[in-house]
Amino acid sequence: MPTPKLLQLIPQFADLIKIQHTVFALPFALISALIAWKTHGSISWSDLLAIIFCMVCARSAAMAFNRYIDRGYDAENPRTASRHLPKGSLSEPQVLFFIFFTSLAFILSTGLFLKSGNIWPLAFSIPTLLFLFSYSYAKRFTSLCHFWLGLALALSPPAAWVAIRGLVWSEAPIPLMLSGAVLFWVAGFDILYAAQDTEFDQKAGLKSIPARLGVGNALKIAFICHLIMLGFLIAFYYFATPILGKIYLTGVAFTGILVLYQHSLVKPNDLNRVNQAFFHVNAIISLGMLAVVILQLQLGW
Repeated sequence: MPTPKLLQLIPQFADLIKIQHTVFALPFALISALIAWKTHGSISWSDLLAIIFCMVCARSAAMAFNRYIDRGYDAENPRTASRHLPKGSLSEPQVLFFIFFTSLAFILSTGLFLKSGNIWPLAFSIPTLLFLFSYSYAKRFTSLCHFWLGLALALSPPAAWVAIRGLVWSEAPIPLMLSGAVLFWVAGFDILYAAQDTEFDQKAGLKSIPARLGVGNALKIAFICHLIMLGFLIAFYYFATPILGKIYLTGVAFTGILVLYQHSLVKPNDLNRVNQAFFHVNAIISLGMLAVVILQLQLGW
């Protein structure tokens, strides 16, 4: 039975990993799974729950690891000094235990797919986790760290596809188009988010595109990333035809409008609305695309 102390820590851990940010990658993993099911059979609700559990555990472990590795920099940065480890609301042993627990839960949860004879989720579980952890070191040596993060989250659509279908190389272009969209979408909005820390990163010797090229140039690169994202979403339509149709394309057009709105919120000399652009708009994009695909599959237009 959970102790009162443990129950008190649950909200702290949820806030540590920003559980609400799970809405970024999870909907795209579910889109991939839905297309896989539509192409090759009916939805397995047990597999759906397993995919969600795997995603939440992997992301929780990676996010907590990032907070642990960055605790020294977070303590020095005024914007992040109030995070849990710098201010002491969670201890280092507590966070390490959380990382171990969620990592183990992720690895064990991939074994749920063994019942259907699919060994690949379990086989890829540790390499995937190690790659997710590796992102935490990227900004120490490369300004392309935003794309590293994008690639980490972009693993979710092919991972969900493999969980449903196993390794079928002829089908790879379908989830990989969605993966490309996630890669450039995440890299773009992470560049926007990193603009807040430009001065600190330069002083601390951390790498980022805003720190290297300046905020103005970084915003232009972020916009280009989001245009590429839209291109991949259109390519996903091409490879998933005839499953996807007019409803999906309408959703892509709406996503394009949201991208324009997102970039209108952030100016080189005004970063006050970065958080609005980062979370609110991107949550609408990811959840909106999932809703559009579900509607598309139901109505078939």
